Amino acid sequence: MQEFLLFALVGFVAQAVDGALGMAYGVVCSTTLLGFGVSPAHASASVHAAELFTTAASGSAHLYHRNIDWKLFWRLMPFGVLGGVLGAFVLTSFEGAIMKPYVTTYLALVGAWLLFRSFRRFPSNPVPASAVPPLGLGGGFLDAAGGGGWGPIVTTGLLGFGGTPRYIIGTVNASEFLITLSVSLTFLFAVLTGHWEEAGELTENLLSVAGLILGGVVAAPMAGWVVKSIAEKTLLRLVGILIILLAGWQTAQLFEWV
Repeated sequence: MQEFLLFALVGFVAQAVDGALGMAYGVVCSTTLLGFGVSPAHASASVHAAELFTTAASGSAHLYHRNIDWKLFWRLMPFGVLGGVLGAFVLTSFEGAIMKPYVTTYLALVGAWLLFRSFRRFPSNPVPASAVPPLGLGGGFLDAAGGGGWGPIVTTGLLGFGGTPRYIIGTVNASEFLITLSVSLTFLFAVLTGHWEEAGELTENLLSVAGLILGGVVAAPMAGWVVKSIAEKTLLRLVGILIILLAGWQTAQLFEWV
């Protein structure tokens, strides 16, 4: 029960930040799972299973508040789905011990980028059409391969090109459900075809997945309150520092310093 409540708290905090900023749910949850010794493939599969529920709730909220740019949505989503499928296939093709140092490094870089971004302001301009496909493809791939990253890569990228924050965050959140669904189906396909040799251990993570789902679903409707109550730069700094610290802890474990 203590483990379930811990992951429910992690899921709540991660989704509250993700719903408000359009990023960080997968990264926070994945770094926490990796810190508990879960392999990268299992961490990604667990997080994406939880995100099926949280992204549906968050996307519905943004749909209700009309925060979605549908033209951008249909340009972004197909590339995100393709990247996600490729990332999940790559992750299930290698042993967890081999992938973990690379995933940990990637998550640390994302945390550093969020921290850096908190000290900068991005002007609002139309997003160039040529920027959408590579962001969608790269964001989807790293989201699956790293257990999180759709928001940090795509949201920050689109904002960096000058997109309007309200519609960028709403569109990225809404499209994330379909990317999450495609990644989850790829993991399921890998299990059914025997492509993923370590899949049998997934049952050990069911309690953590249930906690992430509960915390995330409860927090999803509260994104509006988070936006009003806490400054964006403060949230970015807190999340960036948290991710860097968690990645540092994982690095220490890899080198057996702790």
